[in-house]
Amino acid sequence: MEEMKMEVNEAVENTSAEDTKENKMGVMPMNKLLLNMALPMMASMLIQACYNVVDSAFVARLKDGAEAATSGTAALNAVGMAFPFQTLLIAVGSGTCVGVNALLSKALGEKDTKTVNKAANNGVFLALTSYLVFLFVGIFLSETLIKSQGGDGLTLVYGTQYLSIVCIGSIGIYMQFIFERLLQSTGRTFYTMITQMTGAIINIILDPILIFGYFGFPELKVAGAAVATIIGQICAALLAIYFNTTKNPEVKVALRKFRPDKTIIARIYAVGIPSIAMQAIGSVMTYSMNKMLTALNKDSVAVFTVYFKLQSFFFMPVFGLNNGLVPILSYNYGAQKRSRMIKVIKLSMLYAFGFMVLGFTVFQTVPQYLLRIFDTGDPSLITLGVPALKIISCHFLLAWFCMISLTVFQALGHGIYSLIVSAARQLIVLIPAAYFLGKMGGLDLIWWAFPIAEMMSVTVSSLFLIHIYRKIIKKVPDLP
Repeated sequence: MEEMKMEVNEAVENTSAEDTKENKMGVMPMNKLLLNMALPMMASMLIQACYNVVDSAFVARLKDGAEAATSGTAALNAVGMAFPFQTLLIAVGSGTCVGVNALLSKALGEKDTKTVNKAANNGVFLALTSYLVFLFVGIFLSETLIKSQGGDGLTLVYGTQYLSIVCIGSIGIYMQFIFERLLQSTGRTFYTMITQMTGAIINIILDPILIFGYFGFPELKVAGAAVATIIGQICAALLAIYFNTTKNPEVKVALRKFRPDKTIIARIYAVGIPSIAMQAIGSVMTYSMNKMLTALNKDSVAVFTVYFKLQSFFFMPVFGLNNGLVPILSYNYGAQKRSRMIKVIKLSMLYAFGFMVLGFTVFQTVPQYLLRIFDTGDPSLITLGVPALKIISCHFLLAWFCMISLTVFQALGHGIYSLIVSAARQLIVLIPAAYFLGKMGGLDLIWWAFPIAEMMSVTVSSLFLIHIYRKIIKKVPDLP
């Protein structure tokens, strides 16, 4: 990859006055700072939630020749069966960037410019390495992975195409992730909002054009949704690289003379691996649920897919909030400002609670209207989907606390706690509960596994948060 050199503010390099200048994360009033950092990310995450829904809403309307009556449901099933591996791909990229973000933000708080730049360069190297792994998956393993969940017929064809394209073209999302995190780490979340919104809008525009073949383009069906996704990601990545080059003087990326630094990589993955594993556990859960649902009723995989698309409207803004929380908390930890650390945690929990209550209310009151966004022409989607959405959404009332707590653990360098909570929730409780409930009562009971698992998650998260407060937060000096 050709050298990417960032402009460095001469004052940061050469004058002691600027070396002591405080970043806004250490001085701005906390509520204003959190909103300043998080709102752009929340807005861009909402746009991403929209394109997630748009992708599936369009493929649900596919009518493929002799199998037109069932092709929409098959397309939703295909996207759902590709989802665990697409999630894994994202987990590796975003988890690595969590580690980069935490290390880089802490180094900024400590005024350690050398570590800042080492973290950035090693982060880009790790992103490129991760891409090569999923390039291999996309070329050689896509069909096998879809078959392993019970995919056959049109579902197998569509799923293989979708997964192959997403993996082969994942260079876009990996570069987007790392260069957006460099902007976030220095408090420039406005630019990440622009990059994410640009990618999402391009995806939304291209979806119907490439899926249905409008304006002279070939009709690519489900493959069109995947192509639109990777084009949007590549455009967002290029824009993120441009913003880092022109708008981010606190970080310098130069790969021509770069050599991997084992110490820096170890520090990145000390936080990043638990985050990767935590999200990868979600992939295992989705994969396992797809297999169990296929055995009960193949159409229920489409319901499960639709649920994940719809819940993103409420979870994505909280993820955006978390993206704002990590650099603020890491910076003030490095700067030894305890009261600001506590305040940002409390504010984040308050905002997350509001989003989750809103989501619960919507899922309980108008589930049928939400499901009609995905009009496959098959009434089973509504029949199976309404009770599923009502039951699963009960866990929203608990999820807000766990989501913020796990982010706190990661930002303070204890991502292993996040990993333990996620593993216990999804592997030890949710999957076994879903298996036994499915055996006992089929689809009527299997969805209750989600609220049951969330209750356990709240309990364990609370214990870890108390421990983190006593061990770390309480002992941090409260410097002005």
